[in-house]
Amino acid sequence: MLTIGDLSRRTGVKIPTIRYYEQRGLLAPAERSDGNQRRYGKRERERLSFIKHARDLGLTIEAIRELIVLSSHPEWPCEQADRIAAEQLLSVRGKIAKLQSLERELVRIATHCGGDQVKDCYVIRALADHELCEGEH
Repeated sequence: MLTIGDLSRRTGVKIPTIRYYEQRGLLAPAERSDGNQRRYGKRERERLSFIKHARDLGLTIEAIRELIVLSSHPEWPCEQADRIAAEQLLSVRGKIAKLQSLERELVRIATHCGGDQVKDCYVIRALADHELCEGEH
């Protein structure tokens, strides 16, 4: 059995986050020692690793909750899991497109400035006047 500190070190998940996942029902409440210390086994460690990996991929708590339910029914079809992953992929692609737009605009603004003084600085002017931007970002 692992203490919460041991579990934290082995999974890379901070102690307050582990408690949060317990409060949200993603992890079952931990068993307690005679001294009322939380104790975790292999199952909890594996579940926490699952949650951490899903969070690293940007999945929401609700999506993770759905995936946990699905994982406890191995005979069910994967359609829901596939849908969750596809929705996250679309979200990530949208964020990437937005970041690429921001990058293009920042490159344009940063390389457009030819002034030596702030009064002539294109960066300052562009930030003050959104009309100087080439597109929405």
